[in-house]
Amino acid sequence: MRPQTLHCHTTLCDGKNTPEEMAAAALAAGCGAIGFSGHAPLASESWCITPEKLPAYRQAVLALREQYQGQMDVFLGLEQDYFSPPAGEGWDYLIGSVHCVVKDGAALSVDESEESFVKAVREHYGGDFYAFARDYFRLEAEVAQVTGCDIVGHFDLFTKFNEGNRLFDTADPRYRGPALEALDALLEKDVIFEINTGAISRGYRTTPYPNPCFLRRIREKGGRVAVTSDSHSAASLLCAYDQAFHLAADCGFTSTVYRTAEGFLDVSIPF
Repeated sequence: MRPQTLHCHTTLCDGKNTPEEMAAAALAAGCGAIGFSGHAPLASESWCITPEKLPAYRQAVLALREQYQGQMDVFLGLEQDYFSPPAGEGWDYLIGSVHCVVKDGAALSVDESEESFVKAVREHYGGDFYAFARDYFRLEAEVAQVTGCDIVGHFDLFTKFNEGNRLFDTADPRYRGPALEALDALLEKDVIFEINTGAISRGYRTTPYPNPCFLRRIREKGGRVAVTSDSHSAASLLCAYDQAFHLAADCGFTSTVYRTAEGFLDVSIPF
């Protein structure tokens, strides 16, 4: 199976390249498919597709599907945030994600910047990262039910700025307990978990999401995973894929999920 990514962004939301440039780069990289997953509309957030731009997004991706027919599959996806309005019909798949927590009437981002992340903890949680994490994972536990997603996006995005446990300890029961509760709730749903390399390409992490302990839990309970790049540029479409596949294998997986014209397919890890 030729490589693919089902999670990428373009200039229609917060990406650096147009849909046309992303598709051309995917074909040049030897991809058998590219799945676009623009950020669904979210009130007052400039990094999302606006409702007015959704038709243009659809049109651009469907035009590329026709253009690359016979060379590469092109899928029309959407990254549906917990707080986005319902996605409606007509998508090949949805990625369900939590990017923020609402606290004291404010939307507190977990991935905008380290500065805003630390400020949110200081001003709204009295400096308690674990209390913030608890609220984040409460939402994460419901993301499949709320968004109707096929794929759970970057399950532990909360650790984006925590390389080397600089801010909090991911082994602490105050963090791991709520995370595992959320994971177990999601494992009761028929969803796929992504092994997401996006923070590697952007220089925030040296390892993919999610943490190996969560991947092992997914494997133990019969869950499925798909390797994605969460790419925001043409240059990072297949960033750290070898590392992600080796991580999957190290955590006990023998296959990962690909999207095909017939649906989601389990394919043996390619080594």
